[in-house]
Amino acid sequence: MLGLFKMKQSSQTCKGITWQVIFSFFFSWLCHSVSGQIHYSIVEEMRKDSVIANIAEDIGLDIKQLSSRNLQIISHISEKYLYVNVDNGNLYVKDRIDRETLCGAEATCFLTFDTVVENPFNAFKVKIEIQDINDNPPVFYPKTFTIETIELTSPGTRFALQTAEDLDIGINSVQTYKLSDNSHFTLSQKFSSDGFQSLELVLEKTLDQEIQSVHELILIALDGGNPVRSGTAVIRIIVIDVNDNFPIFSQKVYKVSVNENGAVNTTIINVNATDKDAGTNGRITYSFSKTSRNVHPSGLFSIEPKSGDIKINRKLDFEDTRNYELSVQAKDGGGLISHCKVLIDVIDENDNAPEISIKSLSSPIPENSAPGKMIAVIRIHDKDSGENGEVDCKYPGEMPFHLVLSSNSFYTIVTTSSMDREKVSYYNITIVATDRGSPPLSSQKTIKLEISDVNDNPPLFMKSTYVAYVQENNLPGASITENLYQILTVIFLS
Repeated sequence: MLGLFKMKQSSQTCKGITWQVIFSFFFSWLCHSVSGQIHYSIVEEMRKDSVIANIAEDIGLDIKQLSSRNLQIISHISEKYLYVNVDNGNLYVKDRIDRETLCGAEATCFLTFDTVVENPFNAFKVKIEIQDINDNPPVFYPKTFTIETIELTSPGTRFALQTAEDLDIGINSVQTYKLSDNSHFTLSQKFSSDGFQSLELVLEKTLDQEIQSVHELILIALDGGNPVRSGTAVIRIIVIDVNDNFPIFSQKVYKVSVNENGAVNTTIINVNATDKDAGTNGRITYSFSKTSRNVHPSGLFSIEPKSGDIKINRKLDFEDTRNYELSVQAKDGGGLISHCKVLIDVIDENDNAPEISIKSLSSPIPENSAPGKMIAVIRIHDKDSGENGEVDCKYPGEMPFHLVLSSNSFYTIVTTSSMDREKVSYYNITIVATDRGSPPLSSQKTIKLEISDVNDNPPLFMKSTYVAYVQENNLPGASITENLYQILTVIFLS
């Protein structure tokens, strides 16, 4: 076992922002199985053709061997954003990398791919962590909040406000709020233990509908980036009479888990709010209060206005999005509104069969090829996660080949014994990949391997002795036996 640890740092300027690329590499070798792990860290929004690192150097590959060893990166997603130059071994940014598009609000974001070289075959798992920059301002949905309240509302009354969204994470997300100067209201903001941010407008001075029937305030959301980005919304307070109770949800945060193959129109959760008012003022209507595409995908869920039942409108896909955050509002007949949050976790189902792709194939091969000769490189990929994405690979039947696991997703086919083209001129090798889901899903791919001839058979006579009878007194040039000539001709020409 050979172990090697390497740390490298470099810096560059991207759109006025200094970024660091941090690289760590661990390599292990046991018998014929070689695997490696490489980690880089970059910021999002790097310019096209920016150099991330010299990946050839980091895997210990001589630059003169890049072409002959067929250095390449293999991935379903990363090839869209990255490319490697086989002339110098550098890994470059191919297209705009937007962390929020790739990973949404997830705490960590990675681009993962395999780096492969041949002759001999090595595979390295590469993970590039995409660090967030402050490239998104806070945004309110909607831009204007309307609050209706009676003129006799007591000082200290709190009005729930919709918080701003910021696609960035951590310190680059929304950190604080400010309220424009006024003589009636202040702003209160709280964070609960589960990270839910509560924003409320607090009445400090009694309202008088006869003096002023409408109050308009500016709400400002500020993030913690450098420089700071901000977003604004208008709070419009309409002063009316009556209706002095707000709807109250039974929970501030609702959580539910849903299988990705859940039937359309299935109710997944019910939100419930009560209002102490009677008649129209106590009648509650439920609706979604946000329509941001990454928080509430349009049309994916629906809510029953009267019952508060939230239903699935379209089929969910765990491989596309693993969780959703919905903001629900309850509005009574007098226009008072309360908010709650619904967190939906999508549970993975085994709905993707393994994918088999041939990355390298040597055909034909000579019939005298020595045992251990590599014939093909095969990559196995399953979009599912956990056991649903774990794949076992094999090929049925007795043939002079062996399937070798080279890394967690690559197999090689090597010869195990010599072959005889005169007996078998080609082989159909069928690879079967089966995942560990329940029930398991499988797929197969057939490789046709041609066997080329070598001169390993001498000419052979059909008999060791041939007898011919000749009459005496034959003239010179007379045929002794036509059959013998034909036999010799066939044997020598074969």
